[in-house]
Amino acid sequence: MKTPAQLQELIDDGVIDEVLRPLKSGKEAAVYVVRSGDEVRCAKVYKDMAQRSFQQRVQYQEGRKVRGSRESRAIGKASKYGRKQQETAWKNTEVEALYQLRAAGVRVPEPFGYFHGVLVMELVTDADGYSAPRLGEVELEPEQARAFHVILLQQVKLMLCCGLIHGDLSPYNVLVGPDGPIVIDFPQVVSAAGNNAARTMLLRDVNNLTAYLGRWAPELLDTWYGEQMWEIFQAGDLLPDTELTGEFTPDETAVDLDSVREAINDAREMALIREQGRQAAAEQDDY
Repeated sequence: MKTPAQLQELIDDGVIDEVLRPLKSGKEAAVYVVRSGDEVRCAKVYKDMAQRSFQQRVQYQEGRKVRGSRESRAIGKASKYGRKQQETAWKNTEVEALYQLRAAGVRVPEPFGYFHGVLVMELVTDADGYSAPRLGEVELEPEQARAFHVILLQQVKLMLCCGLIHGDLSPYNVLVGPDGPIVIDFPQVVSAAGNNAARTMLLRDVNNLTAYLGRWAPELLDTWYGEQMWEIFQAGDLLPDTELTGEFTPDETAVDLDSVREAINDAREMALIREQGRQAAAEQDDY
């Protein structure tokens, strides 16, 4: 395997010693397994804007901090300098979020540094030391699904207490380690207070997880954790140890309850359709 140019820079600087193998290539980045001394880690090489299939939609950028007024104006005008600043800000977003969330006790990979546009972080493994599978790739027992649901909701709550929402949380952005699920992939993380679509994204994140885990524990499908969490957050009362029941009574005088339920069910159905599409694609690759 030819060593990617970005990783060769890290070898030349002594940050890592060797690139062992590719791990995965996604819409935003390519991840490699690397060796640093006696430690095996992973290195996330971000793709350039022209290479990414994931579009930087306005709803994800809203509320993000920009270094200065010049940078802000340049990004708004989409100048060459602005696009470069936007690219830098996009790459920095995940790094900053990982450090902040790790410090807050959220179950995320431990970051070891950001060098030449490459994020070096912990390689999450299974009990046998192999790369951990994604949640969407494993079969679960009902009790396991319920336990994972509790753990993942706690991570969403801790993120919200930090003022952050994952924004693209699904069974394919969660790894299953020996001691439970680990949340990954944060380039699209959004500000809970500064983004007008924050509530929608939080509900989508929670509903994606609930729809998947509800396949093994159907009673989860009748819960309203996302709505309850957001209501407490808006009131300024959400804390890391806040107990959630999953019960929520919408204000039926202010909203069309049937439309809300329909939107939630649609989100859950879409999550199932996406999963079925991935499974079909995987089956085709096996032929």
